[in-house]
Formats: sequence, structure tokens, C-alpha cells
Amino acid sequence: NRDLQVALASLERARALYGVQQADSLPTVAATAQGTRSRSAADLTASGRAQTASQFSAQLGFVSYELDLWGRVRNLNEVALQQFLQTVANRRSVELALVADVASTWLALAADQARLRLAQDTLASRQKAYELTERIYQLGATSGLVLAQNRTTVESARVDAAAYAAQVERDRNALQLLVGGPVPTALLPAPLDRLQADSAAALLDVPAPLPSSRLLQRPDIAAAENGLRAATANIGAARAALFPTISLTAAAGTASSDLGGLFASGNGTWSFAPQLRLPLLDGGRARANVRVAEAGTQLALAQYDRTVQTAFREVADALAERARWAERLQAQSALVAATQKAFDLSEARFKAGVDNYLTVLDAQRSLYTAQQTQITLRLGEQVNRVTLYKVLGGG
Repeated sequence: NRDLQVALASLERARALYGVQQADSLPTVAATAQGTRSRSAADLTASGRAQTASQFSAQLGFVSYELDLWGRVRNLNEVALQQFLQTVANRRSVELALVADVASTWLALAADQARLRLAQDTLASRQKAYELTERIYQLGATSGLVLAQNRTTVESARVDAAAYAAQVERDRNALQLLVGGPVPTALLPAPLDRLQADSAAALLDVPAPLPSSRLLQRPDIAAAENGLRAATANIGAARAALFPTISLTAAAGTASSDLGGLFASGNGTWSFAPQLRLPLLDGGRARANVRVAEAGTQLALAQYDRTVQTAFREVADALAERARWAERLQAQSALVAATQKAFDLSEARFKAGVDNYLTVLDAQRSLYTAQQTQITLRLGEQVNRVTLYKVLGGG
């Protein structure tokens, strides 16, 4: 999945940036070797002769190491760490959303296959009924109106079968896009899957009562918390800029005019250059940076509060919907059974000459609608399980 690949690349980038910032808390040690050879013109020398001079040196030292007396480097290191952890949580969010999307798309494919199968079965039964009605019409035992009405049911079922066949292909394409490649047939829903309650998405029941600490597993809350920590550390770094900065530069080595005597005794060199930088007049830049950091913390706090409130609402909505699914499925199953019985009775009364064919058509449409609704409700119940998995942070 390309979204997941982008999240993983962002994670590695954040890890590297944290490594860069962490390196600032340690001195940078470098070794240098240098050799120069120069010729001076005769007119520029005291002896009046051209001279050639050579100088060779080798040094080892550290450059501009900042003494972190006020915590500027330490706070910047904390900012980079929290930003890295925030990227880790964002990657988990992408992964969690991907799992939920794949499961929901798989279930939608199963539901549309069930709808397609129902439409095909309905088309076959209506085609048989039409052929029987056509023979009766040819014998003069029924009217052309009944034959035409029967024909409309056949064509209506044919339209639905074609529409659901196209929808099944779209579902497969959507699933293929999510996983980033072709999906093996063995991993697809069975063609005859009627989306029974125990056929997929068999998640554990949610414990009751559900502790609110369970929401701490949500990656978006973890990411918001890391963002708040990073913003708080930014304040410390901005305040440290108000104080003097002490940097140290030191080196030790050897130098000689002769390469062979470079490491001879008495040719050692060293240097030590501490630097104190005290901000005096900067037009209020440093204090403005502190106010920016403080405002950023307030913004991060508001975002954190909003993320937590959103999490509570999503879980509450999913649980509220979950509480009524069993009742809705049971009622819909009873409705399908009742409409099936009504269709059977109306068909028997029509064949006995008691009722006209409009009664059969009405019962037939009601049964087909009830069966389609039953598939939709079963899909909704299982998608609700996936939604619970997502809003509770997985697990």
C-alpha cells in the first residue's frame, strides 16, 4: 500500500533527523592535516635571494562545542525525539486505518456478491415464472396484461444483476488498490457468501464497562501528546536563547617546516578558544520567539483536547450503534420470513384465481427489498465491529 510506504519513509526521515539533532549534544571531533609550500620573490626577502618555504601540520580537536548551561540543546533534542515519536504514532494511524479499510472493503465485496447472487436467483425464478405465464397466456388462460407485468419483473431483476456484477468488480478493484497489488482468489470472499454473522469479522466482545484508559492505545492520541511535549520543549529552547551562549574550540597537534620532523619532539602545538556570545539588542526577536513557542504550546494543547474529545465521541457512537444491532438483525430476519410467507400465499391465491397478479407483484417486490435490506444490515453490523476495532486503537 502506497500510503503505508509513505508513512514508513516519513518515519525513517524523522529517525534520521533525530539522529542529527542528537549529535549536537556531543562535541564534533575532527582531524586535520595540512601542508603548504610557497616561494618568495628575491625583491621581498632580506637576503635578496628567492626563497622557498615549507610548512606541515597535523591537528586533532573539537570545533564550536556549546556548553549547554541553559538547556537549549537538550530541549531541541527533546523536540526532535517527540517529533520522531509523533511520526511513529502517525505511522500506526495509517496502518490502523489501512487494516480497517481493507476489512470494510472485503466485507463490502462479500455483501455485493451476496446481493448479486440474490439478484441472479431472483432473475432465474422470475424467468421461470414468466415462461410458465407465457404458456398459460398462449392457452388463453390469462391476459396479456399479466404477461406484461410478469415481464417487467424479469427485466427489473436483470438490471439489478448487471448493476451488482459491475459493483462487485469495483469492490475488487478497490481492494486491489488498498493492498497495492492483485489479491489471490483464496483471500477473496466465497462467491456464495451470504454474509452470515459468524462468517467474518469475528471480533471479541467489548468488555463492559469499558475504561476510558483504553483510548490511550489510539495512535492519534499518542501523536497529539507527542506534539504537545514537543511544543513544550520548544519553549525551553526559545527561553535559553535569551541567555549567553558559551562555545569551545580547541585543538592539539604538531607542525614543522620539514615533513620528516613533523612528529619530532618540540614541534607540538595547541590552541584553546572559548567564545561567549551575549545577546544585547536583537529587536525583540528572542522574546518574540518565546511568545511563538508559548502560543504553539496552547495550540498543541487545544489539538490534544480535541483529539481526546473526538475519540470519546467516536467510541460512544460505535458502542451506541452496537447495542441495537442484534435487535435490528432479529427484526429484519422476522420481516424476511413474514414477507416470504406473504409472497407464497399471494402466489397460491393467484394460481387459485382468488387474487390478481398485482398482489403477487407487490409481495414479490416486498420480499426482494426485505432480502436486500437484510444483507445491508448484516454488512452494517460487521462494519460496526471494524469501526470499534479502529476507534479503540486496535488490539
